[in-house]
This record gives sequence, structure tokens and C-alpha cells, in this order.
Amino acid sequence: MPLLEEDDRRYVQDLLSKSMKDPVKLIVFTQEFECEYCKETREIAEELASLSDKIKVETYDLLKHADKAYQTGVDKIPALIVTSDATYNVRYFGIPSGYEFTSLLDDIIDTSKKSTRISQATREKIKSINQPVHIQVFVTPTCPYCPRAVRLAHQFAMENPAVKADMIESIEFPHLANKYEVMAVPKIVINDSVSFEGALPEPHFLSYVLLALEGKQAS
Repeated sequence: MPLLEEDDRRYVQDLLSKSMKDPVKLIVFTQEFECEYCKETREIAEELASLSDKIKVETYDLLKHADKAYQTGVDKIPALIVTSDATYNVRYFGIPSGYEFTSLLDDIIDTSKKSTRISQATREKIKSINQPVHIQVFVTPTCPYCPRAVRLAHQFAMENPAVKADMIESIEFPHLANKYEVMAVPKIVINDSVSFEGALPEPHFLSYVLLALEGKQAS
């Protein structure tokens, strides 16, 4: 049974048809006895693939395909990766539903076009990064401000393979929400040293990334 209503299906199909350029792969990790929201996450990917012949889905079991999980850096499920090549740094942990479904659509389109929507000044600074950066964006499906933070983090990752960006659904991963003291969303944690709350404008978000690279602590 389709997850999207018929009108939404037609809208998404039309959007993908007009916007996509090159093929995109959605890599989904689940397990034999699917976790809560694993089934729904897999079905979202499969439904999107049914709406565009440029979207392909690969599904793996976290335990049975441990080598693939290690290769892609996946250590929890449900997980969904958006890629067009051998980079696996644009990732969703937890179901990309609610407001985050729009993030997923935009990520697919940008990955297909091999381009992002950030400014040239930001792009140049992101491309100059030569150290590992790990951005975790904690969200909830009902947060209207979270997609902005997720999209910026994912666009940074698209511009530079040294940057790894994760959407993490806070309710599905309470141990991580507790670890990082997530009291409000979006909460962004960079390299486990720098954190902030809110959907900050692009230059301010970038400043926190650069702060983390300096090895400073801030929150």
C-alpha cells in the first residue's frame, strides 16, 4: 500500500521527473526482524524508486552485511544513505518522515544534479577542509525548523567527502539524545566538541564547523 496520498505521489513524481539529472542510489539498512520504523523507512525508499527510474534502492541487513555497514559507517538502524557514487556521507538515522521527507527529496535532487544550493563563499570554505568533520543533526518529524539544519549539513557533506553529516531522529535514538543532552531540536553536534541549537543561517552554521576544526569547545 502506498505511503503517499495519490495527489502527493503525482506531485513527487512530477518534481523528480523535472528536477533529477543523473541516477541516485538509496541505501537502506534494516534487519531480519525489522526494528521500529525500519519497515517504513525501507518503504519510503521503495516508493520513491517507484516514482522515478533514476532512483535505485539497495537494502542490507545490519548484521548479515556487516562489511557493507562498516564500509558505509552505519552502526544503527533504520539508516538511509543518499549517494550517486562511492561516497556515503549523506545519511539519515531514523525515518525521514514529516518535515524531513522534504529534506530527503531535496537531497535526492541535489545528489542527482551533483550540485548544492549553498553560496559560493561557503562552498569554497567547505571544499578547503582537509580534516574529518562529523555533523549530527538531531530532529523530530514535527519540527518545522529541522529540515533547514539537516539540509545545510548534508550540503556541506555533498561538497566535501571529508564531511560526514547525519540526520538523527531523537525519539528513535533516545540514548544518543541523552548523551548529547538534546533538550530542543534541531540540535547540531560537530565532532563531539561543538554544539548549538536552532536552524542558524548558513554563515553562522559554517562558523561552528570551522570552530570545531580549531579544536575548540563551545555550546
